[in-house]
Amino acid sequence: MNISLDIAGLRQRYQSGALTPLQLVEELIERMAGEDSHHIWINRLGDDALRTYASKLEGKDIASLPLYGIPFAIKDNIDLAGLPTTAACPEFSYTPERSATAVQRLIDAGAIPLGKTNLDQFATGLNGTRSPYGACRNAFDPDFISGGSSSGSAVAVALGLASFSLGTDTAGSGRVPAAFNHLIGHKPSCGALSTRGVVPACRSLDAVSIFTLTAEDAERVLAAAAGFDADDEYARPLAPHGFDFGRAAGFRFGVPMQKDLQFFGNAEAERLFGEAVQRMQALGGTPVEIDLAPFLDTARLLYDGPWVAERYLAIRDFFDAQPDKVFPPVRAIIAGGRDISAADTFAHFYKLRAAKRVCDAVWNDIDVLLTPTAGTIYRIEEMLADPIRLNSHLGTYTNFMNLLDLAATAVPAGFQNDGLPFGVTLIAPPYQDGPLLHLASRMQQALGGKLGATGHVLPDAETLNLLPGGQVRVAVVGAHLSGLPLNHQLTERNARLVATTQTAPTYRFYALSDGKRPGLIKVQEGGGAIACEIWEMPISQFGAFVAGIPAPLGIGKLELADGAVVSGFICEGIGVADARDITEYGGWRGWLSAQ
Repeated sequence: MNISLDIAGLRQRYQSGALTPLQLVEELIERMAGEDSHHIWINRLGDDALRTYASKLEGKDIASLPLYGIPFAIKDNIDLAGLPTTAACPEFSYTPERSATAVQRLIDAGAIPLGKTNLDQFATGLNGTRSPYGACRNAFDPDFISGGSSSGSAVAVALGLASFSLGTDTAGSGRVPAAFNHLIGHKPSCGALSTRGVVPACRSLDAVSIFTLTAEDAERVLAAAAGFDADDEYARPLAPHGFDFGRAAGFRFGVPMQKDLQFFGNAEAERLFGEAVQRMQALGGTPVEIDLAPFLDTARLLYDGPWVAERYLAIRDFFDAQPDKVFPPVRAIIAGGRDISAADTFAHFYKLRAAKRVCDAVWNDIDVLLTPTAGTIYRIEEMLADPIRLNSHLGTYTNFMNLLDLAATAVPAGFQNDGLPFGVTLIAPPYQDGPLLHLASRMQQALGGKLGATGHVLPDAETLNLLPGGQVRVAVVGAHLSGLPLNHQLTERNARLVATTQTAPTYRFYALSDGKRPGLIKVQEGGGAIACEIWEMPISQFGAFVAGIPAPLGIGKLELADGAVVSGFICEGIGVADARDITEYGGWRGWLSAQ
C-alpha cells in the first residue's frame, strides 16, 4: 500500500472505509520484515499480537477514539505490559505486568503499540551509539548518528514504520533525534505526561516526549496521553496555556546573541538557522536578541552537579552489583554520581534557583525562544572515537530545558547540502504546549517538503484546539482599539492583539450621544462590515473587564468577516435612539478621522 502514516490521513481512510486497522497492521508487518539494518528495535510485538490489538478495534466508534488504529513505537525504558523493558541493558531487563500510564492512555485512545525501540543505555546520551543492541543509524544516511537517547523511536517514525513514538527527554533526548531525522519532537511541560512506568534517568527532571510527522499529530498524541496521575509524585495537570502566540498576528521571539551561537564548524547549520529566523519573521514574529549565557551556564549544572547522582540513584543496586554490564561511556558518567555530597547538592540547588530567576526574566520581553536544536551532526565513527566531548556539543541548546522547567518543540528547518536534516527548537515557559505546537505547525508548513524520510508530502495543516487554552477572544470596535483612550483596560489585563479585521456585513454602526463611544447593532438587511480588532485575554480577567462596561453597551456574540463568532461589543437597541448612524465610515477610526 505504501500509505502515509500521518494521523490525519489514516483517520480519513478509516472513516471512509478505505482502510481497517487489521489491513494497516498487515502492511506494517511487511514493512518491518527482514533485517533491522538501522538498529531500531530491541523487542517487537509478534505478528499475532499486533493482529489482536487491531482486531479489538473492530466495531468500535472511530469518532470516540482519537487515536483509533494509529500505530506507535515505545522507547525501551518505558513499560509495555508483557514485553521486556531493558533500558538497552539486557542484564537489567524485567517484564512488567502493567504498561506505563502514558502508554496505557494511548492504547485506551485506540493506538496500537508495535514494540520497544533502541536507545542510549539508561537514557544517558544524545547520540544513539551507546547501546549493546547496535548504534542506531540516521534515517537519511546510515553513516551518521540518529541522535539519542530516544534513537530508535525517532528513526521508526522517520522511516514510516510508526505514526508516532514515545521517547523520554531529560537533557534533549526527545529533540535531538527529531532534528537529525526531520521530525517534530515535542518535550511537554514537565509532569504533563506521567512518568510512572518509566525507568528513571533523573527522576526529578524526566519527561515523556513525543515524535511525530506533523505538529498537529503531536497535539493529538499529547491531548490523549496527558492527564494528572496521582501515583506519580512529579505529575501535575496541564494548565491552560494563556496567550496563543502560535496563532497571533504578531509575536516576539528571542534569538541568541551571535556570541552564544555555536555550530562547531558547521557552516551549513549556521546558514539554515539564519533561514529559520527569517521564516519566523515572515510569519509575523519580531526578533528580540537575548543573552543566552545564563541558559548555557544552567545547562552545565546537569552533568557537573547532583543530577548525575540522581542518575546513579536510579540504578544504584544494579550498577553496584554489575558495573561491567554498563556501556563504557554510560558507566563513566554514572559513576561520577557516587561521591557527590549532600552539601554539594544543596549548593547546586541554590545555584539553580539563582539561575532560574535570571532566565525567567527573559519571558518579560519575548513570547518564545528560537535556538538550533543541535549545532551540528556527526558520523557514527566520529562519535565512537570521541564520545564524551562530541556528545556534550549535542546538548548545548537542550541541557538547560528541564532544569528551568520549560516546554519545547523541535521543528524541521531544512537540509544541509549533503542531504542531512537540520532542526530548530521553539522554547517557552511551562503549559505553553499548545502555542508551541501551533507555531511549529506554521513553521513546518512554511518549510514544506516531505514527512520524515518518507516520500510522502506534508499535508495541509489542520486547526486543532485540543489542549486547555484559558483565554477568551474579544472583538472591540470603539474606544478600546489600539491607541485609543480605553485600550489600557485591555493591556492592563494582559490582553494581546491577535488580529485586525472586520465584522460580517450585517451590522449598523452608531456614534452614541456622548460622542465618546460607538454602538454596534446587528440587522437583518442593509448592514455593513465594521472594522474591529480581536484581543485575547485570560479568562480570569474577563469577568472584571465585562463588569466595567457601562450601559447601553455590553458583550455579546459578534460574527466576523470570515464567519467566526467571538465575544464582542454590542449595543442595546434603546441606546441608539438619539445616536448618529456612521456605518458608511466603516469603523470608529474612520469616523474620528472625518471629524
